[in-house]
Amino acid sequence: MKQFFLFFMLCTLLIPISAGATNDIKGSVSGSVLDKNLREPLPYVTIAIEQLDGAILTGGVTDDNGIFKISEIPGGTYNASIQFIGYKKYTAQITISSGNKNIDLGVILLEEDVASLGEVTVTAERTTIQQKLDRKVVTIGKDLTTSGPTAADIMNNLPSVNVDQQTGDISLRGNQNVRVMVDGKLSNVPIAQLLKQIPSTSIKQIELITNPSAKYNPEGMSGIINIVLHKNTMIGFNGNASVGLTYEEEAKFNSAIDMNYRNGKFNFFGNWGHNSSKNQNNGHVFRPDDNSEQFFDVLDKGRSNLFKVGVDFYLNDKHTISVFTNQNLFDGGTTGLTSVFYYDEPLFDQQQLFRAMSDNRSSQYNFDYKIDFEKEGHNIELEADYNTFTDDQDIDFDFTGNAFLDNYEDASDTDRDRLTVNLDYVNPLNETTKLELGVQALLFETNIAYNSTGNSLNSQGTLVPTPSTDFDYKRDIYSAYATFGKSFDKWSVQLGARVEQVEVKADTNTVKAFTNDYLQVYPSAFVTYTPSEKNQMQLSYSRRVDRPGISQVNPIREFTTPFISAFGNTQLQPQFTNSIEANYTRSLEKGSITGGVFYRAIEDEINRALFVDRNDINRVILTYDNFDNTSAYGVELSGNYRPTKWWSFNASFDLYNQTQTGISEFVDTNQADPSVADIVTETVEVDNTAWNFRVFNNFKVTKTVSLSAFGFYRGQNRTLQFEIEPMYFVNVGARVSLWEGRGTFSLNYNDIFDTMQFAFDGVRPYRQVGAFNWESNTVNVSLAYRFGGGKYRAKSRKRRDDNEKDGSGGIF
Repeated sequence: MKQFFLFFMLCTLLIPISAGATNDIKGSVSGSVLDKNLREPLPYVTIAIEQLDGAILTGGVTDDNGIFKISEIPGGTYNASIQFIGYKKYTAQITISSGNKNIDLGVILLEEDVASLGEVTVTAERTTIQQKLDRKVVTIGKDLTTSGPTAADIMNNLPSVNVDQQTGDISLRGNQNVRVMVDGKLSNVPIAQLLKQIPSTSIKQIELITNPSAKYNPEGMSGIINIVLHKNTMIGFNGNASVGLTYEEEAKFNSAIDMNYRNGKFNFFGNWGHNSSKNQNNGHVFRPDDNSEQFFDVLDKGRSNLFKVGVDFYLNDKHTISVFTNQNLFDGGTTGLTSVFYYDEPLFDQQQLFRAMSDNRSSQYNFDYKIDFEKEGHNIELEADYNTFTDDQDIDFDFTGNAFLDNYEDASDTDRDRLTVNLDYVNPLNETTKLELGVQALLFETNIAYNSTGNSLNSQGTLVPTPSTDFDYKRDIYSAYATFGKSFDKWSVQLGARVEQVEVKADTNTVKAFTNDYLQVYPSAFVTYTPSEKNQMQLSYSRRVDRPGISQVNPIREFTTPFISAFGNTQLQPQFTNSIEANYTRSLEKGSITGGVFYRAIEDEINRALFVDRNDINRVILTYDNFDNTSAYGVELSGNYRPTKWWSFNASFDLYNQTQTGISEFVDTNQADPSVADIVTETVEVDNTAWNFRVFNNFKVTKTVSLSAFGFYRGQNRTLQFEIEPMYFVNVGARVSLWEGRGTFSLNYNDIFDTMQFAFDGVRPYRQVGAFNWESNTVNVSLAYRFGGGKYRAKSRKRRDDNEKDGSGGIF
């Protein structure tokens, strides 16, 4: 109840107080803003309508195409002030009258402000949240960049986003079927690994695209999370450097440096990010049916280096070529000890020592060529992106005590390639109409070679050597899309459709093949109503798909214990989702608030299935299967507000419900004849309602010192296997600005009450109660410094998504 009372008080704070103008004459001001030299649109430029005494009456910002329109301006004479970081201020006097209500300022060319080169600050002081046509844009301020050293640390601060602190898996609206991109591109680097390598100081915005339009690939039920990095296009030599250390039981170190040099027609850029960490995890699971308990003690360690180098070549004002490469090197390992104690029968006690070593490399090569035509916003762009991923993994299993299995080793080599080629065309037919067309080819292939020194049961129940397995998986997708947008005064509509031809082939040891070819259409529609500058309402629809991930179709065993083995299902079919949502955004004098509801209709749901091993009824097989149609729905509320000059906060609340279906089998011993055992198959359905509340407070103590406090609470929720107890924590921090704003020192103390844990009570596949803990009660210190003095000159470049995933782990 305390949490709901806090939420109610927050909503009370956010109730807007407005006063209407008495002037009956209402007018508007419109126009577009371009860089004077590059003749490229400037997004997010601030336009303020000021009274002649300097007081701000109203205002707005330019959209992605540099266009703005400010309505509901009372009659009178004002100054239209247009400002953007690194550019000279532009001011024009306007007069709204009965005979001149709608003023068009035309094309406004902003000129570089050379005198301010050494005073540019790219990062805003505080984080803001803005609802746009098809996404929620979180502009990351200094308050969030210093709440943690990496992208993984600040994700939990975002509305509707959660990061599993043990596995690093990310979810949106309670669902892990979400694509994560960096600057519109999906990397082959595993997501948990990638988020730890992106310094928080390098992040400009995070876009939550919960209902993407047809322009985007339709992969992922929950949508897309796009991390937008600060663009390295400063004139001259510029850069950022950061270093951080986190510690509780083991040390975690990260560092990064970003550099670029621009002069004339060339912009050279490069960065390097390093992460070294050790992480302790431990837990226990008690099974009351046989009075046994398992204890887990796991140490993860890893070292990664991420490199990026590239160049932008401006042939002229209309033609731009860009190339870059990303190289990621990772090596790490996991050592785990599982101890099983049977308190009534200690002769059955056993231990399993698990040692895994992994060495992987991911490479990305990107080419982009863009042509801008004479008409503003009219362009065509060709992009080719090639990704490779290799991974060598060796795992040793050592058993002692009353173990069913002998000691054995597993080894696997993975090679993965993905080629994506896009051709996109954008044509603003007029000031209110926009047409977008595009085609894409996405060719994906993975090859896994597996061998083991262990044994498996054959159909006669005899232990035989585990056979070596080669798994080849190919998926080629050819698609085309079209979107059409139209504005009508206070209304805007966007309709679109994407057509995909998919060809899938899976082959195991060239003897067990599976093919699946299908054609699908993915429509989308957006309707936005903006009755005033302070109010916006939106209704949207899209159809999406969850194609099975590699781990979900891979027939090679994922893991095995004396009681359970996990395998993928090559026959798994795609899952389709029809999603509809509605949002309302209210701009306040000192912030904004956004509320929304969503509903999803899910076809052929993919979920976990648990079967009894027919070769040994004491063992179970964990895999995936398709189930009947189901649905999910939820509500979200988020906002940011500044009650005083020294205090600002962001807060969000989300509640969602989803019905999950799975299969579970168990052995039912015949009471008349105990030697006869029947296998009972049970279809399990769980109706889960979960909610989260989070609030981030920023307190400005002096001009250079700020304090922060973040609170998070997740209510009790259910999965097919567990009932999960509530989870909550509080983080506090301090930030000091150094060297005339070029440097930042931050100190953070996370989970100050040491309350974070995954505690559960389960009944499938057997009764169990337990909890898992990790290093959450940590102290972090970090230092960031910005050097150079170039002026910001943003290069317009498309953000493109891809659609590959690994699938999820766990029992259910």
